Amino acid sequence: MERKSGVLMHISSLFGDYSIGSFSKSARDFIDFLKECKFTYWQVLPFNMADFYNSPYQSYSAFSGNPYFVDIDSLFEKGLLTVEEKELAKQNQPYSTEYDRLYEERFSLLKKASLRVENREKITSFIEARPRVNNFCLFMAKKEANANKPWNEWENEDYNPETLFMWQFIQYEFLISWLDIKKYANDKGIKIIGDIPIYVSFDSADVWSYKEGFLLEDNKPTLVAGVPPDYFCEDGQLWGNPLYNWDKMKEDGYSWWMERLLYMTELFDGVRIDHFRGLESFWAVPYGSENARGGKWIKGPGMELISKINARFSDKLIIAEDLGEITEEVTALLKESTFPGIRVLQFGFLGDYDNPHMPHNYINNSVAYTGTHDNNTLLGHLWELDMDNKKRMLEYCNYFSSDWEKGFDSVLRAVFMSNAGIVILPIQDLLGYGSDTRMNVPGRAEGNWCFRITKDQLMSIDKNKFIKLNELYKRC
Repeated sequence: MERKSGVLMHISSLFGDYSIGSFSKSARDFIDFLKECKFTYWQVLPFNMADFYNSPYQSYSAFSGNPYFVDIDSLFEKGLLTVEEKELAKQNQPYSTEYDRLYEERFSLLKKASLRVENREKITSFIEARPRVNNFCLFMAKKEANANKPWNEWENEDYNPETLFMWQFIQYEFLISWLDIKKYANDKGIKIIGDIPIYVSFDSADVWSYKEGFLLEDNKPTLVAGVPPDYFCEDGQLWGNPLYNWDKMKEDGYSWWMERLLYMTELFDGVRIDHFRGLESFWAVPYGSENARGGKWIKGPGMELISKINARFSDKLIIAEDLGEITEEVTALLKESTFPGIRVLQFGFLGDYDNPHMPHNYINNSVAYTGTHDNNTLLGHLWELDMDNKKRMLEYCNYFSSDWEKGFDSVLRAVFMSNAGIVILPIQDLLGYGSDTRMNVPGRAEGNWCFRITKDQLMSIDKNKFIKLNELYKRC
């Protein structure tokens, strides 16, 4: 793998004026910043519409785009919003995403814009050419007609055509705006890495329109996803997603997954497959269980699916998120897949020197992170480490002073100089921020996914430091 580096930052964290990052000029400014620092990759979190808790890992469809990312200024420039409407949409503060306000106000604003569209045929034909996206739009229109109840409780088949068009309009604006930004990035030599959550939500267009592809009985799941009990959680984790009917999916050559990858590779130059180990075997918990204790391991599709992915998308970077309980079988599957796996620096100093997350053990066919969206920031992690592990980590990174806070750059250097093909830093670690800026705390429902930067903060980053790291360790 060619030695490169990049930055992890979700669209929602971009600076801007309208309560959340969006497909605005800010995205182009960030791409310019990456180019100046000699980074190659911009990694984002899932683009699909987020759930009630704002998690992009739970969604109404794997083929949806987050409506909040549609750029308000762009709609104004097209004459679809008034000056007053644009001004009223401006945020109260720039430091965190204003989800409550977005939930209350943004959809009514987008509905107004959709009602002012004159050439509707251009939009509907664009979306209807993408059947899975159009299916999501129809799902949302029917969901509104049924008081937003889950699809298995629907009684009304009618829906408001204006609601359907609103969703088609949103997805059109989402897609054309993002594809324009992606082209800008690619023209600058920047590649975009997306993220694929392995599972989908039960209340989603995916399950509603393709019931036979999931383990259901009487329109309810029979088994749901989770992970078994471990040292950190004695009850395991009960995720609750419906599980795939892999035998049924195999019958048509895993066409749903092929369509999903096709959609994702239109949006991105590469993708990260979340919870890769679930393709080897997955923890299945009986529906209605209070926790994940009563689950069992069931074999996944393994190389049957992966071979099809490799044959169809051989020109794309596919990253396997191989974290968690990794068995010899998962390791063997990853090797046979040829996908690069993931290494996380923060996990490296919590075990012995054979730990695969220690930099000297990184292989070239891997993507190394100082931390992921689920981790603390690097500074926060250093702060919270016990003194023995803190000293061990810093001495490993050739820093021996007792003033440990100044050892931050030595830790960054250890990742850049490692053998990993790609190094990815969360934007918080470029800024040197602490734990109060982490993106997500797993197991906590409230207060996640809110972190944003301002343009001044982005411009405060020492570009020369990262130019030198990329040049010195041949990552540009």
